[in-house]
Amino acid sequence: MAEEKSWGGSIVETLKTIVYALLIAGVFRTLFFQPFWIPSGSMKDTLLIGDFLFVNKMSYGYSYASCPSVRIPAVGLDIDAEDLCGWLQRGDGRLFGGEPQRGDVAVFRHPVTGRDFIKRIVGLPGDRIQMREGRLHINGTAVELDPAGTFEEIMAPQGPQGIRPRCANAPVGTGAICIKEKFEETLPNGETHSILNIGRQASDDTPVYTVPEGHYFMMGDNRDNSSDSRVPQQIGGVGFVPYTDLIGRADRVMFSSAGRSMLFFWTWRGDRFFEKIE
Repeated sequence: MAEEKSWGGSIVETLKTIVYALLIAGVFRTLFFQPFWIPSGSMKDTLLIGDFLFVNKMSYGYSYASCPSVRIPAVGLDIDAEDLCGWLQRGDGRLFGGEPQRGDVAVFRHPVTGRDFIKRIVGLPGDRIQMREGRLHINGTAVELDPAGTFEEIMAPQGPQGIRPRCANAPVGTGAICIKEKFEETLPNGETHSILNIGRQASDDTPVYTVPEGHYFMMGDNRDNSSDSRVPQQIGGVGFVPYTDLIGRADRVMFSSAGRSMLFFWTWRGDRFFEKIE
């Protein structure tokens, strides 16, 4: 009998340990850092498909978007961040709010779908943003843009979704080199980063967008392969992103996998461990 009680007690202790570990992980994820896996090529070559990073939630303070969403379709569980922390949307919607800077690479909740996106902040509240012939203009002035060679990758399925890259030298067969033009873009605050160009398309020329108070204008660095603020929410784009929807800033890639799973260690990119995000 004593052995049965001891066995039952061990199970209870194990379950308590699991619950405590989950609670600690949940608090850590909510208050400090959120893991993020790059699923698409919209931020190349700053971020590659398969990059794994932690998002610094302390950088902008805390809003309802800081709370995790819990979705387990197999058991019908679907708890949104708004369900857990919707009360934070009162007032300015943030606690200990930090000021986002132009050029930050930020993770945010899509204002309509609630999915997590990652883009670069190029427009601040009150800015007038426009694309003309593929060049970013802020408040009527073209940003500095300098040629920086090319970005090259192998034409092959990438990541768990098997996405094939778009190329400036298309058509490109499997196994051949896919090329994009590369430029160094310098924003008005002196922040410099690389952007890629594939070719002329509709998003290279836009109307003038005036960023509303309390909102930000986001763009991907892979300019011709990014769904971002250049397309209004009404027609399926991101539109202006509210301050309350910002989750945090991405500062450093922890490691990167070129394969279909982060567990395939033989596909890890050794040159991207702990790489600073510019």
